[in-house]
Amino acid sequence: MATTKPILFRVIIITNLFALSVSQASDELQINECGGGNFTLNNAYQINRDNAVSSVITNDPNNRHGFYNVSRGETPDQVNVIALCRGDIEQDDCQRCINDIGGKLRGLCPNQKHAIFAYKHCMLRYSNEKILGNRNSSDGWGLPNPENASNVILFNQALDRLWTQLKDDASSGGPLRKYASNMTVGPRSTEIFGLMQCTPDLPEIECYICLSDAVIYIQHHFDGRRGARVIFPSCNIRYEDYKFFNATVSLAQPSFPSSTKSPRLSPSGKHNATTIFVAVITTFSIVILVVVFFCVFLRRKRKLEPLQPKTLAYEDVGLDDITTAESLQYSFDVIRAATNDFSENNKLGKGGFGLVYKGKLRNGQEIAVKRLSKDSGQGELEFKNEVLLLAKLQHRNLVRLLGFSIEGSERLLVYEFVRNASLNQFIFDPVKRATLDWETRYKIIRGVARGLLYLHEDSRLKIIHRDMKAGNVLLDADMNAKIADFGMARLFTLEETQGNTSRIVGTYGYMAPEYVMHGQFSVKSDVFSFGVLVLEVVTGHTNHSFQNEMMTEDILSHAWKSWRHGTSTSLIDPTLIDGSNSVHDIIKCINIGLLCAQDDITERPTMASVVLMLSSLSLSLAVPLEPAFFMRTFRYSDRHFSEEYTSGANDSRPSKSKPKSSQPSIAS
Repeated sequence: MATTKPILFRVIIITNLFALSVSQASDELQINECGGGNFTLNNAYQINRDNAVSSVITNDPNNRHGFYNVSRGETPDQVNVIALCRGDIEQDDCQRCINDIGGKLRGLCPNQKHAIFAYKHCMLRYSNEKILGNRNSSDGWGLPNPENASNVILFNQALDRLWTQLKDDASSGGPLRKYASNMTVGPRSTEIFGLMQCTPDLPEIECYICLSDAVIYIQHHFDGRRGARVIFPSCNIRYEDYKFFNATVSLAQPSFPSSTKSPRLSPSGKHNATTIFVAVITTFSIVILVVVFFCVFLRRKRKLEPLQPKTLAYEDVGLDDITTAESLQYSFDVIRAATNDFSENNKLGKGGFGLVYKGKLRNGQEIAVKRLSKDSGQGELEFKNEVLLLAKLQHRNLVRLLGFSIEGSERLLVYEFVRNASLNQFIFDPVKRATLDWETRYKIIRGVARGLLYLHEDSRLKIIHRDMKAGNVLLDADMNAKIADFGMARLFTLEETQGNTSRIVGTYGYMAPEYVMHGQFSVKSDVFSFGVLVLEVVTGHTNHSFQNEMMTEDILSHAWKSWRHGTSTSLIDPTLIDGSNSVHDIIKCINIGLLCAQDDITERPTMASVVLMLSSLSLSLAVPLEPAFFMRTFRYSDRHFSEEYTSGANDSRPSKSKPKSSQPSIAS
């Protein structure tokens, strides 16, 4: 997929509480942009343009889904027009809005070949170039609310959750409408309303990418605002802390044959209708009263209950803004007591940079405690800043950091306890592997993909994990995947796309070739690791455990050969071959795994594309290219590689010099 051009972004500051967007009067023109060169007045292009604009609705008068398009003329004077109404706008209001734009068009753009006009409820666009099916998120307009949220971090976390849901819902819409609206609850019970919409001619993946671009620019330009609207030619999004949309208009409207007359009510019929109306209103009123009393009861109950200690940072409650690490700090004695003084019986295992223990707090809550190595050399302030950073990562597919503790050289991280331990303890165990049916494995794969997408694109931060493997995927009681261990992760700014390091850290078998050989890492490094992980889940083998004659062959080499020879079903874990209809999805995952693990970094998909591939039933997948084979002879691919890496013409051995870091890390 071609790299998206830099976005030409216009920010329009609206005073008086976003006056243009919330006006109760008729629609007002918010955006008009003319360009594309000029044409001679009264020539063939103008005739075609005016004809196309005036007929864009009448060309399909029974259209009830709010999207219209028409073309008039032949090249080079052909004019293409599309018009789009918001998904909650009735047909009459939609057509009235579009006609109003058409009436003003000649005065606003008298002789320009391209133009886009946007009202609150509709937009119209014309061009002499092809419009249908072409995503355009290289030009954008932003209209922010001038007011800031009172609790920016928790407000943004709630907004991120809303965006994630709306992107999936809107992009998966059909060919008639790609629109979604919903609300979520933010800090202190604040309600946040949002909508997303694409022109329905866009393919599903192009719509998803367009909406993702819009979210990124809201995060970059309007961070913390109580509302904002972003308009691209192919998609638009908006959010506010008040309800600004109606219920979505149904696509299928009831119709009757023209010969059918509306039934007339007899006097008794009128009486019955009145009785029914009164009964409905009465019932509705009672329901409303019950709901109100229930809400009041819950509110009073919540006030009377003791507050949660500030040592816990939960996603679903309106705690005060987490601005200091001290709000997450536990007493060291409390953690020592919870783990029975870090006893061997409580040891869960060893993660990156420390041992992990199970613990139970005095209130009965189970926790997992990572005791960092004492020779980490990390100062107290640096450690607290990184804890604060980790606490802001809130997603259902990430292990949640609850807090930390410090005493002397001791550094403890407190996480939620995930009951079923790590994926590698299931998938690579011959007995436990048989308990993982395909539905469970598919859920795990999709969960990891959503977690990585959040880290790469949807969080307020941009995180490269750098050690994505089966051992760092934990499974909760419902076998939901949760990405863990951010000890090797790196933080990027939104503008950064790639980093370099002289210190190569990670796990053999999962590391991308450009990272191992040149120290270059990016989101595509995690994509590569994810591809290897997917193939492990499908096959039930570690990435180095395929025996080929006298040599242990890595999973990518084996999978590629099977794919190329048309024998991909030989890769499937035998416990999954049960005659069900799951083989198609399994082969699709093998395809995705090979796409992610391609040698050429530009050919690997983004995690946004991967999530879409996994969720779509009809999306055609690309044919993978040959993956990297540099891991072929490694026998111990679950070993970490954290030595200093130096490259030269004749030598690429690990050196013993002191490690250096060129990017901020997240040591956990």
